[in-house]
Amino acid sequence: MSFLSDIKQYKSLSIVGLQKNTGKTVCLNYILDRLPSDNFKVAVTSIGIDGESTDQVTSTIKPEIFLKAGNYFSTSESFYHKKELLSELVEITSERSSLGRIITAKVLRGGKVLLSGPSSTSSLRRWLQGISRLDVDLSIVDGALSRLSSASPIISESLILTTGAAYSADIKTLVRGTKYIVELVEIPLADSIIIEKFINEEKGLWGIDESGEKIDFKVESSLNVDKIKDNIVKKSRVIYIAGALTERFINMLSDSQEIKDIILVVRDFTKIFVGEIAYRNFIKRGGKIRVLQKSKLIAVCVNPTSPNGIKLDSEILCDNMRNVLDVPVYDIVKDRDVI
Repeated sequence: MSFLSDIKQYKSLSIVGLQKNTGKTVCLNYILDRLPSDNFKVAVTSIGIDGESTDQVTSTIKPEIFLKAGNYFSTSESFYHKKELLSELVEITSERSSLGRIITAKVLRGGKVLLSGPSSTSSLRRWLQGISRLDVDLSIVDGALSRLSSASPIISESLILTTGAAYSADIKTLVRGTKYIVELVEIPLADSIIIEKFINEEKGLWGIDESGEKIDFKVESSLNVDKIKDNIVKKSRVIYIAGALTERFINMLSDSQEIKDIILVVRDFTKIFVGEIAYRNFIKRGGKIRVLQKSKLIAVCVNPTSPNGIKLDSEILCDNMRNVLDVPVYDIVKDRDVI
């Protein structure tokens, strides 16, 4: 099955960069260019600002975003007026950003566009709901690792990660860092019984006791557990954190004598704010982490160059990635004729 065939299996896709300048826009353009637009409706937006010709921070040249006739796009009112394509206005939403209201339009004649759409999880969900009314086959969100909400399974069913020399100039460090993020994305789903108990709990800290009953520990987050940390481990082998999983909390569990019996559950990988050392220590000591929801990681795409002139060997980089990852790895530029 091809790269694009994998993508077309899902209704929504997030493209998330592990760092700025890791090839997100190149990947987006590759996908948009190759997906059919006559009998396959595609909609695209961005949680940041994408499509600028020059990076506002580094002053380096950036790839612009090209849309084909038939594509739908959502962007801010300010950027909509700067488009270099012919489009039909579909909707002016009540969502607002610093650049004005969010506008959705259909491309009639292809060209360049700047994208800056919904920026919060709730507004992205509303965007997806609105786009679905247009019978769109695939909705694409251009995101960033620093804004993990766009990669959450509550936003998108599938995910592509982009990484590269801008993340690290050392191949070993780059591969290790990417591998860790991929491991988080690939954390297994919890058992169906656990999912059923906690899927509707959006706040607090919860557990399941030995008789299978749900426990409410009456704390708002994992940041407020000092007074009851001993009770948490003694009363429950399954611990669910509805909010963020912090390094402090996972270290507390790692210090427990009962760690081998603990299953730690989070909503999805975007809720994990834990460094690799603390994460691996928890796993090494016998702890288990599960998620209530997960997206399908379709591929990791690499960019061997960085804005400061570093150029890694693409073949060596991709081979090293493939040796440690169980997902397809592509250099979009180098492999463009074969994927």
